[in-house]
Amino acid sequence: MEWYPATDIKRELGKIVRELELDYIKLNKIVCYRSHGSTSRARARIWSFPKVWQMALKLPPYYIIEVISERFDRLNQQEKIRTLIHELMHIPMNFSGSLLPHRTRSGHLEKKVEKFYRLLANKRI
Repeated sequence: MEWYPATDIKRELGKIVRELELDYIKLNKIVCYRSHGSTSRARARIWSFPKVWQMALKLPPYYIIEVISERFDRLNQQEKIRTLIHELMHIPMNFSGSLLPHRTRSGHLEKKVEKFYRLLANKRI
């Protein structure tokens, strides 16, 4: 498997975060990669930076968003945006380095993704 910096993904995340006013997301603490050669069925993944690693390395929380080229790059633009919003929804509001699951007491992550996608689409029209 090969990994490459994905500056195009970082730019798109920046647009999404600004337009949706997701002020808790620290873009300077998100690193984006595009991978080639993965056998995963996922389109994209978000990687956490657990507290124990933060303390051991004396670093603040970071996240890595990986788009899997074989799956992500062939999506239409709307599905790419939905996928990126989905990955951002895994980041908790305290930006702690941990990840939110797909299901919580407050609902399912996909409902939030669809809500934010519609809001973003309305702003871009």
